[in-house]
Amino acid sequence: MSSLWWSLRLRREASSVPLARKLLLESMESARVDPEIAYELSLALSEACANAVEHGETDDPGAYRVSAYLDGDRCRIEVADSGPGFVRGARGCSRAEPSRAQVAWDAEHGRGLFLIESLADHVRFRNRPGSGGAVVSFDKVLRPGGGTLLPAS
Repeated sequence: MSSLWWSLRLRREASSVPLARKLLLESMESARVDPEIAYELSLALSEACANAVEHGETDDPGAYRVSAYLDGDRCRIEVADSGPGFVRGARGCSRAEPSRAQVAWDAEHGRGLFLIESLADHVRFRNRPGSGGAVVSFDKVLRPGGGTLLPAS
């Protein structure tokens, strides 16, 4: 599989989330990634984008950045915003949300970071140095055991 890379600067509006998700799904389809894995990554991306929209800088409607890299058998996604960043606590990073261990399975808020961690192989939550803001990056192997890319037709 060849490499594919894209980066978007999106407005901090709820309507931007489906746009990022659609572009990722279309990229995955063109790269012949298994639809189930593509769906999992698009769901994780939606959660990361929703967090950027909700927790970004409140005084400025501003923007956030989404980047995706498909290279060989791996996809890496990064979502960066200009908000206050993550709060470091005893359980790692959060956005002033309850710890992921304390979030009820049927809660309407506070499950996004947990969901991203559940859907991706490796996740990193960090603050942007200097300018402020949060960065969520995650990656997933696209063909564990060699079988998640669709055969050429």
